[in-house]
Amino acid sequence: MKATLRRTFRALRHRNYRLFFTGQGLSLMGTWLQQVAMGWLTYRITGSAWLLGVIAFCANIGILVLGPFSGVLADRINRRHGLFVTQTLLLVQALALAVLVALGHVETWHLIVFALWLGIVQAFDIPLRQSLYVHLVDDRADLANAIALNSFLVNSARVVGPALAGVLLSLVGEAPCFAFNALSFVAVIAALSRLDWPAQTHAHAKAGWWASWVEGAGYALGYAPSRALLIVAGVISWTITPYSSLMPIYAKDVYAGGPHTLGLLLSAAGAGALASTIYLAGRETVRGLGRVIAAAMGCAGLALSLFAYLRVLPMALVLMAVVGGGVILAAASANTILQTIVDDRLRGRASAFFTMAFLGMAPLGNLVAGAMANAWGAPATFMLNGALCIVAALWFRWRLPVLGPLLRPVYKRLGIIRDET
Repeated sequence: MKATLRRTFRALRHRNYRLFFTGQGLSLMGTWLQQVAMGWLTYRITGSAWLLGVIAFCANIGILVLGPFSGVLADRINRRHGLFVTQTLLLVQALALAVLVALGHVETWHLIVFALWLGIVQAFDIPLRQSLYVHLVDDRADLANAIALNSFLVNSARVVGPALAGVLLSLVGEAPCFAFNALSFVAVIAALSRLDWPAQTHAHAKAGWWASWVEGAGYALGYAPSRALLIVAGVISWTITPYSSLMPIYAKDVYAGGPHTLGLLLSAAGAGALASTIYLAGRETVRGLGRVIAAAMGCAGLALSLFAYLRVLPMALVLMAVVGGGVILAAASANTILQTIVDDRLRGRASAFFTMAFLGMAPLGNLVAGAMANAWGAPATFMLNGALCIVAALWFRWRLPVLGPLLRPVYKRLGIIRDET
């Protein structure tokens, strides 16, 4: 048991990673508090499924539009300074939203503006953080585990954050949720200030912005394995992740509940995601993750389709756990493979393209899902999206025999494969 725990959490033996892990954990919990509170507040004051989709769209459209440029920036600037700037801007956004809600002056257009603000800043923040992982562990062999543990952290927050949000929304309303999120960014800034930064955490630029972008796009879209992984992330984002933005409809209208019910449904998805990341962190190698991705996508699509017309809450919670687990297992596995095979000089750009695919496609998926739910209802929307994800899973499984031989030379160069067996 001790040996298993040491293997699963081995990246935590590095001081830099421990500091970042702690600060990031508090910040992610605050992020989920804000996300749940934002959805509940939107539906409470508007009663519109369409506006739920609009707010979710605005919160992520910046990632899709600015992703190509943010990746180039992440490979060219001092990442420490960049992260201080982005975390401070995120703090200001959450604090301003908390004040508006507490004073009773919040309106729908405020929510749209703050959602856009959030998405624009995160477009630069996420590639900076993801490209930093390689500098947080002293042993490159622990990089995959560090990425997996970050997914574990994200999904631990998905379990605790929505449940805590449900309690806070029931007792004190939305403003404290936004205020706690603002405070959580202080933890990240404190952690960043205590890191032992390497002498150089970014590559010297050897070409202009356009040439750098073209180089990154050529790798991300021209190399078949990375292209397939980005397609996987984009399909999951478009078809499955809109469940979180539409979940207030199920909590309020289908199950006749309130914030507590919403918190239960989202926490169930978070629990499934947490279980999947524990499994991923315990793996000793990235080999075989392609089959894991295909299976996880198929399970997520099937579970969402079954959830669509279900009216029994305990069974719905089980299916939400499968949905959340499948989404994160597939996405985190794809990101782990990509971060493992990419050259360090391209890491920021590769991270940005993955962020665009997984988070940047979410606004389009949320917008379409909101429109579909408004026209045909949330159940029909979930049923169709689940079916599309299953089709994509079958396509990816069919492509694996072609992708494997292309990855083999890279794995051999990195020492992941030591012979031809």
